[in-house]
Amino acid sequence: MSDELAKLDATAQAELVRRGEASPLDLVQAAIERIERLNPKLNAVIHRSFERAMAQARSGPPGGPFRGVPFLLKDLGGGNLAGDPMHWGTRVLKEANYRATTTSHLVNKFRAAGLVIVGRTNVPELGAWSTTEPAAYGPTRNPWNLERSSGGSSGGAAAATAAGIVPFAHASDGGGSIRNPSSQCGLIGLKPSRGRISLGPDVGELWAGMVFEFAVTRTVRDTAALLDCVQGPMPGDPYGAPPPRRPYREEVGIPPGRLRIGLMHSYPGQEVHPDCSEAVRAAGRLLERLGHNVEASYPAALVEMNTMQSALRVVPASQAREVEWLGQVVGREIRPGDLDSDNWLVSESGKGVSATQYLAALELYNHFSRAIASWWANGFDILVTPTITRPSPRIGEFVPDPAKPLDAFTRSAAILAFCIPFNITGQPAVSIPMHWNGEGLPIGVQFIAAMGREDLLFRLAAQLEGEVRWSDRRPPIHAAA
Repeated sequence: MSDELAKLDATAQAELVRRGEASPLDLVQAAIERIERLNPKLNAVIHRSFERAMAQARSGPPGGPFRGVPFLLKDLGGGNLAGDPMHWGTRVLKEANYRATTTSHLVNKFRAAGLVIVGRTNVPELGAWSTTEPAAYGPTRNPWNLERSSGGSSGGAAAATAAGIVPFAHASDGGGSIRNPSSQCGLIGLKPSRGRISLGPDVGELWAGMVFEFAVTRTVRDTAALLDCVQGPMPGDPYGAPPPRRPYREEVGIPPGRLRIGLMHSYPGQEVHPDCSEAVRAAGRLLERLGHNVEASYPAALVEMNTMQSALRVVPASQAREVEWLGQVVGREIRPGDLDSDNWLVSESGKGVSATQYLAALELYNHFSRAIASWWANGFDILVTPTITRPSPRIGEFVPDPAKPLDAFTRSAAILAFCIPFNITGQPAVSIPMHWNGEGLPIGVQFIAAMGREDLLFRLAAQLEGEVRWSDRRPPIHAAA
């Protein structure tokens, strides 16, 4: 049964439970078998919660649309579950055997939806890199090619989902960390609107609002139904997104109408791999065939306003605070040998960011967001770009090297050139697996809507899913292969 279940998305697995054709325990045991069989090749799952998961499945998990469906939490950020190990990809928390003291609102909503948590997934140290290769746990490998990265920082989640271990998994995104691994592993990766999903109760916002929580998935209907389960502000949140007009699940299958779509397949001053540019061009041809009005257009502020200097103040300052928190948790000051070389340099540089410099960076963020939003206000519905600037790198390419200070940090930022701007603006953006290159590697295409318009993304994504049928494609390393 495990192999057959691996072919099904979460909606289909939950339907088996509703019809009495499978039990929650059947689903959970099958997922455990897949972890034990495939994880030695992928290194996607680093913490296992098998006994708790089976006990929950036997006792009858809560109702909800995903009753009994196995799920994985990311070992970072909003994935905290009280009593669970929580190491953020760091050696120092691993050595201290740190365990979360609180449970996030998001995890509570995942569990209320009926999901059964079977483990936690690998992340880069502090979630800082575009590849998942922490010294604490080793590299997570891409099921499409084991010599390639699965992306980061949600690389463990993406590898496990792409390989059919679970139908979807928790992920988070501070500069592309949902969309980047989705592109590299052939998945759907939605970064929702700012405020759509609460970061509480421990956090109001992270990285000045650049961090978002959600999941990586294989089908549009799973993405929509899961967002229905977890969206909505919680008491005390600093902001909230406008509520949807109807459940997102109902948007799937509604014709999007004739949309005005801007196409951006290159980035001035930034090298973009031909495979990634061609993925966007091919998407444009398909969109035209589907009747949409496609133009070579994008917000001028994307290239005219330099936000990197501001990001180089906000992110290091925020990371310096994270490292300070690490020290508080383990009861001693964090030293250079506790972190990889680039994370140490970034964190140290963050200590030098003054309060006025930080506030100036936020001012630029606000001006940039208004300038970007004006493009949508002037009549465009969707912007289409490459998700990332190159196909999946080889394992080891992006690992920090003390002999090349900040080289990994710089290259991680470069591969995410199309993602980072929309962490700043807070708009919903989704990576969709629209293309595979000559090496058989998936290449994602990013679709961005105006603030609060996830509904439009779901309508368009469902239309494209009917044409491309990406969920029918499976990597060489797959539970059903």
